[in-house]
Amino acid sequence: MSTWLFGYGSLVWRPDFPFLNARDGYVVGWTRRFWQGSHDHRGVPGAPGRVVTLVREPEAICWGRAYEIDAPVWEHVARGLDHREKDGYVRHRERVRFEGGEEVDALVYVATPDNPSFLGDAPFEMLVAQIRSAVGPSGSNVDYVLELSRALRAMGAADPHVDAIAEALS
Repeated sequence: MSTWLFGYGSLVWRPDFPFLNARDGYVVGWTRRFWQGSHDHRGVPGAPGRVVTLVREPEAICWGRAYEIDAPVWEHVARGLDHREKDGYVRHRERVRFEGGEEVDALVYVATPDNPSFLGDAPFEMLVAQIRSAVGPSGSNVDYVLELSRALRAMGAADPHVDAIAEALS
């Protein structure tokens, strides 16, 4: 039996695992925010970048990409994802909806406020300044924002929070 995974950040444009199927989809009741610190990918200890997490917001819709992963490779993929998302993300289950009404139960990684890397909200100018200056082993934080914005727009699922930050960085 396959497993579905929902990505709403870098997984939208950069899945680094084998999958059977990739579909644009969305979750309800969540919004995407640059509230998670990244000390291991888009920043470093002492100068973290900001990456997205999901935050509860009634009736919000967050678009992303759902990946169907074949059972024989799932454990290997899960170990890689757990390592990739180790800086504060935990596994969560959520219903992902697709155009046409189909739904699947999917795994999603969410960084909650109780993790030590959670930064929370900040004034817009501070978010932009922190993102502009952050660089880590996976590249610049600016590239992360711009790639996410491009990928969401290509899906026809622009995100006002992501796009406002991307525009300020351009």
